[in-house]
Amino acid sequence: MIKTDNDPDFEIDEDVKDFLNAQKVDYRLCTSCGGAILLPTKIKPHKPSDYEIAIGTNKLYISRVQARYVKSINKSMINPYFNYCAI
Repeated sequence: MIKTDNDPDFEIDEDVKDFLNAQKVDYRLCTSCGGAILLPTKIKPHKPSDYEIAIGTNKLYISRVQARYVKSINKSMINPYFNYCAI
């Protein structure tokens, strides 16, 4: 699902944008037992109901569940183990 004017606005920190661009893969903001987490779509594939935001040449998908609670996407949502070992 492409983001439209009626959809929530998300603030994405510049360091998160830089990280996502450097990884050269699409990511999804999804739910984990520890809260919202950014994972490569190779680990957690996106769903048709996700919001889709272009970040450079990559896409960031935001789950509808997380979209209700998260308005700011920051570095604390990056889990180094899942993100670096999966690529």
